This record gives sequence, C-alpha cells and structure tokens, in this order.
Amino acid sequence: MSVRRLAEASVQPASFAFNRANAAAAKQWIKKYPKGREQSAIIPLLMIAQEQEGWVTKAAIETISDMLGMPRIRGLEVATFYTQYQLNPVGTRAHIQVCGTTPCMLRGSEALMDVCRSKIHHDQFHTNDKGTLSWEEVECLGACVNAPMVMVFKDTFEDLTPERLAEIIDLYDAGKGATVPTGPQNGRTGSEPAPGLTTLKSEKAILKATRDKEAKAATKAARTAPAVVAPAATVSQAPAAAPVAPSKAGKPKTDAPETSPALKSPSPVKVAPEVEKAASVAAPLHSAANANLAAPEVEEVSKQRSGSRNKAEPATAFKAPEVKIPAARPAKPSLEDKNRPAGIDRPVAVDDLKLISGVGPKIEGILHTLGIFTFAQVASWKKAERDWMDGYLAFSGRIDRDDWVGQAKALAKGGVAEYIRVFGKKPV
Repeated sequence: MSVRRLAEASVQPASFAFNRANAAAAKQWIKKYPKGREQSAIIPLLMIAQEQEGWVTKAAIETISDMLGMPRIRGLEVATFYTQYQLNPVGTRAHIQVCGTTPCMLRGSEALMDVCRSKIHHDQFHTNDKGTLSWEEVECLGACVNAPMVMVFKDTFEDLTPERLAEIIDLYDAGKGATVPTGPQNGRTGSEPAPGLTTLKSEKAILKATRDKEAKAATKAARTAPAVVAPAATVSQAPAAAPVAPSKAGKPKTDAPETSPALKSPSPVKVAPEVEKAASVAAPLHSAANANLAAPEVEEVSKQRSGSRNKAEPATAFKAPEVKIPAARPAKPSLEDKNRPAGIDRPVAVDDLKLISGVGPKIEGILHTLGIFTFAQVASWKKAERDWMDGYLAFSGRIDRDDWVGQAKALAKGGVAEYIRVFGKKPV
C-alpha cells in the first residue's frame, strides 16, 4: 500500500468552511448517527468537502474533526487511508480515474492511460498546464462487462476507445463535460450484449402478472365462443366401458401380521388370539446341519453354527499390527578396553567442556569420572577412541556428527575467539 501524504503547505489554503447548502447537508449527516457516535459521519463529511473544494485540504480535515469533537489525528488517519479522497489539488474541470484492473487491462486500459499521459500530464496526480485536468489509475470501478472504462467525478464512461477518450478529455477541457453522455460509448444499452438482447425478450416467462393476464383472456375467450355440437353417436360407436377394478386374485391369503385384519384398528373384524395362532404356520425347527450347508456368499460369514471344529478366522477380521520390540542396546564397552581414551588426574585448572556443542552438565560429569578434564584431551581422540566414547555414552555417532574433536582443537588453541573465527559463531 502506497504512503499517502497531505499536499505541501505552499498549496494548502489557510482555512475552510462549508457553504450554506453543504453546511446544511453536513448537519443532516451528523443527525443520522446516535448521540456520542457523531464521529462516524467523518467519511461523508470529507466527501462533501472534496466535492466543494475539488480535493481534501488540511484545513478541511481539521475543521471537520473539530465539528465532530474528535482528535485531528483521527481525521487525518481517515483521510489518508481511503484512496477516494484526493489529498492534492486535481483538475478544476475533470479528474479522470482510469480503471487498471484485469478486465479493463485486457480490453485496452493501458492505451487509455497513454491518452491521459499525452493530453494531460505524463505523471499521475499532476494537472495540465492550465490546471483544469488531472488523472490517476485506480482499481475496479465496477463495470467490468463494459470494459475499459473511466470515471470523472461520479459519472462513468464505458466501452471506451483511445479516440473516444481523447474526445471526452477535449470536451471537459473546453468546459463542455456536461454534454458528454455517460455510460457505454458504443451504443450499447446498460450491460446488455452489444447487438441487443438475445434472451428474455418477452416478459411472459418472468412476470406472473403477464401470465395471469393471458390466462384470464383465454378463459374469457373460451366462454364467449359458440358451443360446438357433437355429432350423433352411430351404431358403430360403442359407449365407453366403465373402468374395471383391479382383481384381488393375486392377493395372498395368510395370517401374517401384514395382512391380518385384526391388526387394522379400528376394524369391525376381530380375530381371537387362539384362532390366529391355530391358523398360523409354525416356524421350521432350527437345524445346525442345514445351516452349515449354506453357501458363504449367502450367509456372508465364515464361522460354523455348531460343532467343535476349529473356526476359520473371518477374512474381514481386524488384525492388530505386530508390536515391534526395540532392539536391545549394545552393552557399554568395558572400562578396561584398550581403546578407552586416556584419563588424567583432576588438574587445578579445569576447562569448561560445556562449551563443546553437544556436551551438557550431565555429559561433562561423566567425562570427569573418566578423567577427561581439558579441551586438549578431547582434541587428541583418534577414531577408535571416539568410537569407544560414543558407545559408552550411547550417542550413536553423535560425537563425530557434532565434531567434538574440531571444536576442542579450536577451544584449546585460542578459546572462544578462535572458536568464533573457525565456526563463525559463539560456542553454545
């Protein structure tokens, strides 16, 4: 977002006051907000000031802020935030805003800006020699279907060509801007297709009032039309047969609950429970042998109903993943191993081994128990000694990855200063 600042003091007027009509309009705007919320009217009041003066002056911001009882810095924040406010003098007859957003850019807005550069000024927000015209590039002005377009004050001019914009600029420069028709400049009406409407040409499909009117007219015409006498029936013309009721021949006779009249309540037919039971067919006895003969695709299960045979595991049974048992850590190397780094008795001056990256207080204590007290001792470790120490500390190669030997050599040679020179950072 660009920085917006007020115009230089040399062009700022000494004071500002609304004229009589705008003062009344400002009071009406302030009344629209509840008591204590009058500061919300600053946006419309700044617009009224801009329409009166052509741009928003410092004096206008201060005057309006005082009217609304708000700190002047708050008014300045609003004026410098919204790009609709012009903070520098603009053309007295027209300030042309050229839309440069994607739809207009694709339809030739760059050519429109070239016209403004050639006929007004090369740079935006600068007036022409007479001070009557100025221009700027803005974001979407809201008539993308009629791109490219410009806005002058509150009027939009759409479907522009560079030649037509040049004509409009000349008319405004000559003081004849009011004669320019607003909207599309290619003969189109609104935002409809340029050749004219291609759909929804009739209101019949969209207006209920039109459909109702046509329906009433058709009904009236049918009533007033002469009756048509039907020809006498001949012998060959048989009378239409009465509709035949559906047959109940296929209706099942059963005592199933779905068709029992006793269950249709209220019903004039009542059936005693004993009669219902006597007429009912008993369910077949369960046969495990027959059940086991069912095909798997029918039963959709693989287990058997009876018997002591081992049941096969269902194919869809959940199998828990195997628990991975971590491998046992290798035993610590022996303290009597020949590859154990040589230790010394605790000297008077003990190096701070914690300066080696990877060595903390606990590791330093272990090293001390092994007789490691100085940087020089660590710096002298060979590969076999590093492997022994790595295994003893269960570091899995950490000593070589952290380069304990290299760090110890730098610290033994020149302390922290040498460490910084070698590694480019302080020891951690």
